[in-house]
Amino acid sequence: MVDTQFKGPEYLFNSKLSFDDFREIILSDYAQAVQSRIVSLIGRKEVLTGKAKFGIFGDGKELAQLALAKVFKDGDWRSGYYRDQTFAFATGITNVYHFFSQLYATPDVKADTSSAGRQMVAHFATNQVNPDGSWKNQMTQKNSFSDISTTGGQMSRTVGLGLASKLYKHNPELAYLSYFSNEGNEVVFCTIGNAATSEGVFLEAVNAIGVHQVPAVISIWDDGYGISVPNSVQTTKGDISEVLRGFQRDDKGAGFEIFKVRGWDYPGLCEAYEQAAKLAREQHIPCIVHVVEVTQPQGHSSSGSHERYKSPERLQWEVDYDCNTKMRAWILESGMATEAALAEMEQQAKAYVRSEQKRAWTDYRRMMQEEVEEGITLLKALEEDAAELPLKLLQSNTEPTLKDVYATVRLVLRELRFVNSSPKEALLSWYKQKQQVNAERYNSNLYVESAGSPLQVSVVDADYAADAPIVDGREVLNACFDANFSRDARLVAFGEDVGKIGDVNQGFAGLQDKYGELRIFDTGIRESTIIGKGIGLAVRGLRPIAEIQYLDYLIYALPVLSDDLASLSYRTKGQQKAPLIIRTRGHRLEGIWHSGSPMTVLLASLRGVHICVPRNMTQAAGMYNTLLQSDDPAVVVECLNGYRLKEKMPRNIGEFKVPLGIAEKIRDGKDVTVVSYGSTLRIVQEAALELEKIGISIEIIDAQCLQPFDRTQICAQSLQKTSRLLVVDEDVPGGASAFILQQILEVQQGYFYLDGQPRTLSAKAHRPPYGSDGDYFTKPSVDDVVESVYAIMNEVAPQQYPPLLDA
Repeated sequence: MVDTQFKGPEYLFNSKLSFDDFREIILSDYAQAVQSRIVSLIGRKEVLTGKAKFGIFGDGKELAQLALAKVFKDGDWRSGYYRDQTFAFATGITNVYHFFSQLYATPDVKADTSSAGRQMVAHFATNQVNPDGSWKNQMTQKNSFSDISTTGGQMSRTVGLGLASKLYKHNPELAYLSYFSNEGNEVVFCTIGNAATSEGVFLEAVNAIGVHQVPAVISIWDDGYGISVPNSVQTTKGDISEVLRGFQRDDKGAGFEIFKVRGWDYPGLCEAYEQAAKLAREQHIPCIVHVVEVTQPQGHSSSGSHERYKSPERLQWEVDYDCNTKMRAWILESGMATEAALAEMEQQAKAYVRSEQKRAWTDYRRMMQEEVEEGITLLKALEEDAAELPLKLLQSNTEPTLKDVYATVRLVLRELRFVNSSPKEALLSWYKQKQQVNAERYNSNLYVESAGSPLQVSVVDADYAADAPIVDGREVLNACFDANFSRDARLVAFGEDVGKIGDVNQGFAGLQDKYGELRIFDTGIRESTIIGKGIGLAVRGLRPIAEIQYLDYLIYALPVLSDDLASLSYRTKGQQKAPLIIRTRGHRLEGIWHSGSPMTVLLASLRGVHICVPRNMTQAAGMYNTLLQSDDPAVVVECLNGYRLKEKMPRNIGEFKVPLGIAEKIRDGKDVTVVSYGSTLRIVQEAALELEKIGISIEIIDAQCLQPFDRTQICAQSLQKTSRLLVVDEDVPGGASAFILQQILEVQQGYFYLDGQPRTLSAKAHRPPYGSDGDYFTKPSVDDVVESVYAIMNEVAPQQYPPLLDA
């Protein structure tokens, strides 16, 4: 661990630097610190006066972030959290106007350049995508990955952002991607609060970073508390850098260089970051900078007061050791500026921040006011009694929101439901047009909307030779991966047991030997950072396939999947993308722990990620080929019991493409439509043969994808013929089957084609016990499908199909 008593960085004390130049650097930094502090103070007032909904600011961390900004270069990446405003200002990632526009939730990407009003204040992001959907040149800008509010959530993707530099440095085949890396000389700078280091994801990510030796500098802002909980309760020994001493590099092996420095010690901070950045950039030695004695002048956020839990002595200490106050005193003591000069500088900073805040508020209100005035004009033209009171209430609102105007318009339209007039039609037309505008503001970009969408990839059918070999399903996947890796050096694959043995089901068998450990490699048992690694690599221009060994293990990575990956396109309004493929396997394994089918969990939490559920390995291969040509993230759930089932080997194994969201009719029938997917589909196919013996013909639809689901509405088309519906899957009752029903009955309006009650057949509410008998009694079996379909036909023709077991 590096001693905290620094002498100061070379650039501050180098003899070639004149005193005037040195003074200008110091005064410029102080001006920036003052400006950022004023932003925090005014921002909190804006929340407390009701102009903004919530505020969280970075006061007390100004000097540390200024020191960090000095070593942050074009091409580098920030993976931080919502306390980094000074750093964001100093690097140009944001400015005061954009900051306040985000505070007011202005739904305009030109005002809130990070999220277009979709994220709360202090969540920073840089645009990585050109208007046509192609990547920007990351080497000509300072890059910030979009922040999330999840405590510690920034840690996982830091692994991948840093690992990308390592791969670019050591794999010469990637040299052509010069707009993503300069031979791996980029550093990822991660910031985190001291309390968040108690999260498991922090230690998991630190361990992975240490294993890979990626160029990462992790800053821990330590103000001694996690909201009201002190370090003594949060951390062993009350000191995270003491806990991390075992990660310190030494003669026993590679590890971290750990620095500890005070948050008010400007020269020490500058030297610590200069050394840390140099080690990470030039030698790929990861570093941790533990910044202690940090104050938090306004408390945790605008929703509470730290006076409730800090002692008077602690509060006074925070006043005395405020970093800005200490720097101001140092400047005066060293004679670099006079009291009058500093006072003038502070006044100028305050005036500037106030003017930018007012400009942001004025622009926000102007946008609102335009629509308010349009709505009021149209409401006035109605000249209807029912509109009079709502109109007056709207007009009396001194600062109406979009919600106020549209709620009023909708209320009036309901009141005038029996009125037919030109003014009402004009109001209704305006409302419909504005709904499209508001959908763009608040509901767009959940998925990629450019030509990079997987929904835009052209379909290519699998082509089979007359004497196509019959092979195990795993061999189809292996050949698919081999073909793709051979032509695209950007592809990497990793996960538990993926490298040396080629994954537990041999999909990557032999490919590490062929393509090397930089492209196909093993990881430790750390699902969160497996996904985070994939996210970081994907954002830096690589094409990662991250394997989670079994479907139910996805739950261990759910915060990263849901909060970071799934929301990335939406929360940046399409300015960032991460084309990560998550490969996993599930269904039909016997036992509690590897047999879950938590499709409900995925459907509910992963909107923004495609969910592919192929019935066999050929379909899976076609989906991989599609996804590798597109820019959206996806989960592909392979059938666990399908790797040794026989399939034909397509001769265009790396070229054919299965479209996403296109269901497929795999059996014609006339009596009942049965919709299923994955391994359960084979159960339905077996049941079809049994049903045929007793005169019942079922039409089988393979969903193939759950997100998106059946874009061409094959299910509804089938219902027009059969008028009866059964949905079969392995999820719990009311899970994925309920989602499928909603899609068919509501979205596809299949309800109108039904002659009887639609039914679902799912697994039991609990997980399956171990053994084949347990599987039989807890998941849909052939007998269950036969009897469920028979029961539907019993309702239609009870004499022809008399009751079976309930007779």
